[in-house]
Amino acid sequence: MEALELADFRATVARMYLEATGLADFRKRRDDLFATHPQSPIPAADRPGFAGLRYFPESTAAVVEVRLRPAPGSLDVDTGGPDGVIGYSRAGILETPFGELSLWWIAAYGGGLFLPVRDGTCGGESYGGGRYLTDSVKGTHGRGLSWLGGDRVRLDFNYLYNPSCAYDPEWACPLAPPENRVAARIEAGELTYHV
Repeated sequence: MEALELADFRATVARMYLEATGLADFRKRRDDLFATHPQSPIPAADRPGFAGLRYFPESTAAVVEVRLRPAPGSLDVDTGGPDGVIGYSRAGILETPFGELSLWWIAAYGGGLFLPVRDGTCGGESYGGGRYLTDSVKGTHGRGLSWLGGDRVRLDFNYLYNPSCAYDPEWACPLAPPENRVAARIEAGELTYHV
C-alpha cells in the first residue's frame, strides 16, 4: 500500500509541474497535495492545522536564461537513510547571476536532473540546508529548469522548494554540496516551514 501511495504522490507532483497554469495555481496545488496526501512530507499530526506553505513573492528577477558550460565531475552523497550513498555525475555548470551552480545527473536507474541550491537566505528566511530547483526523479519537470536548446537553460527560481527533511526530521535528504552554495540572496521560492 505504501509503495502505491508514494507512486501516486510522485505522479501527482509530475502532473502539477506539467499542468499548472501559472505560479499561483502551482502553489495552490502544492498546498492541497501537502495538506491531504498520505505521503505528504508534512507530519500527519500537523496536517489538520496546515494552512499552506510560505513563499517569497513572485519575482521576475528570479527568471533567468543562462549558459550551461560542460564540466566533468562526480559526487557521492550519503543520504544517511535507506537510500544509502547516491552517485551523481555533473551535467555541467550553470552560469547564473547568483553564482555558478553545478547541475547534476543522478547516476541511478533511469537517472534524472538534480539542482540543489544553498543561498544567502538559507538559515534565515529559507531552509538552512538549502532548497531544490529540480529533482526530476521526483517529477519536478519543466518549471524550475527548462532546456532551451544548445547550451541555453531557463531557470525560474520562483519554483525553489524545500526538501522533505525541512518539514519532518524523519526524512533524509541530500543537501547542496559546497559548490552549490552561493552567498547571493535568491529571494524567490519557498520560505521555511517552521517559523
